Amino acid sequence: MDPILVGKAVTTPASLPASQGKVFLLPKFGNRHGLVAGATGTGKTVTLTTIAEGFSRIGVPVFMADVKGDVAGLAAAGSLNEKLQARIDEIGIDGYTSEASPVIFWDLYGKLGHPVRTTVSEVGPTLLARMLELNDTQSGVLEIVFRVADDSGWLLLDLEDLRALLNHAAEARKEISAQYGLISTQSIGAIQRAILRIESQGGELFFGEPALELSDIMRTTSDGRGVIGILAANQLIMKPRLYSSFLLWLLSELFEQLPEVGDLDKPKLVFVFDEAHLLFDDAPDALRQRVEQVVRLIRSKGVGVYFCSQFPDDVPDEILGQLGNRVQHALRAFTPRDQKAVKTAAETFVSNPDLDVAEVIGKLGTGEALVSTLQDKGIPMPVEKTLIAAPRCRMGAITDAERAQVRAGSPVGGKYDTAVNRESAAEMLAARRVAVEPDTKATDKSSRTAQADDGDRGIGDVMKDALFGTKRRQGMIETMAKQTARTVGSQMGRKILRGLLGGIFGGKR
Repeated sequence: MDPILVGKAVTTPASLPASQGKVFLLPKFGNRHGLVAGATGTGKTVTLTTIAEGFSRIGVPVFMADVKGDVAGLAAAGSLNEKLQARIDEIGIDGYTSEASPVIFWDLYGKLGHPVRTTVSEVGPTLLARMLELNDTQSGVLEIVFRVADDSGWLLLDLEDLRALLNHAAEARKEISAQYGLISTQSIGAIQRAILRIESQGGELFFGEPALELSDIMRTTSDGRGVIGILAANQLIMKPRLYSSFLLWLLSELFEQLPEVGDLDKPKLVFVFDEAHLLFDDAPDALRQRVEQVVRLIRSKGVGVYFCSQFPDDVPDEILGQLGNRVQHALRAFTPRDQKAVKTAAETFVSNPDLDVAEVIGKLGTGEALVSTLQDKGIPMPVEKTLIAAPRCRMGAITDAERAQVRAGSPVGGKYDTAVNRESAAEMLAARRVAVEPDTKATDKSSRTAQADDGDRGIGDVMKDALFGTKRRQGMIETMAKQTARTVGSQMGRKILRGLLGGIFGGKR
């Protein structure tokens, strides 16, 4: 299987043929994860595009976010110009042709791609609490509410279901608190306000059905190419908690649902996590541990995860150590923060005696990077200053007409473009409430009717009915007689029972 060309080492002697000195990413180590880092405008997007194209050509599906809109260029063929041709010649790319990649567009808001939905139950209380930005107490109440829904068999599909369940929890607060743990109306109110907030941001479009099936982001074409799923994130990135929580949910679903496959000749899927720092900003320890666990173990399920961020230390050390393929674009050491990032980048590469990483990293030009990938036996190659290969697609955004054309030919459009609303918690709780209310109304009506009848009669008739009763109600005399009989009967019954038990067990009477 052909390796994926990343670029050509700049330090290759001119006397060597162009075919030598090339830097490759080997498909069999594509599931060992990776990192693409660098300052804004240094060429990270082009690198990600080149890697995505390479995986697609060997039949590996890719899922990646499009934060700025230029990743969508994968859906259109590029155009040759003098600058691009010069790079192709310098790197020595044989048989280069401009071409588009097979693409499916996705969008949480359903505007720039097919809607991406999941159910409230599938997201779960932990990630939902992060999306809603709840504190620990409110998160605990949300856990209890989810448990009540599970025990009662109520489906939580959308935010309407969750709101109905919270209203039920507020009404039955004492019973729920006694069985599951204390919940307060203040916490329920805070969660409801958070739901309103996320709805105002368009988050309600994310929850519902039909829910996304993982097989639809792991597609290949009839000619064996991997389909690249592109998530429109230019609006989503403005809600960083929702953006990062969605990608983490999707990664967790892959981890939980895919079977163990061990090491394959190539990954089953490559997952690109752009703006990775948003995942770890203000993340609680439990969430960071969850990400570390997923990254460490998902390799054996055939999934490679590639993080993209400005600084390498945006990714925690325990996760950074799991990333075997590294591409580091330029960093400008203008501030103490930048200097720390340069030091981190230099220390995480396998050293090259001919290269001073800390010095070179600040002098890299656009389209140049320091690269180290896993080679034979999984051993990382010494870091090389590399001229990144040019992608075959368009390097830039596509037009609305081109996007519409791609969507029209999508194999999943008819499956996701229309929402479905089946019976779930909201409908079940509403039906339950209706079933209780008629009995109460009938009792109230009977009482009102009896009072109206009393008002139409004289005082003597009313007193007579009170003493001796009517067809509908017992009189006072009858009530007192029955009560006396029950009292006498129960006293005699207790005496008889004590006599029988005493006779059986030989006790005193």
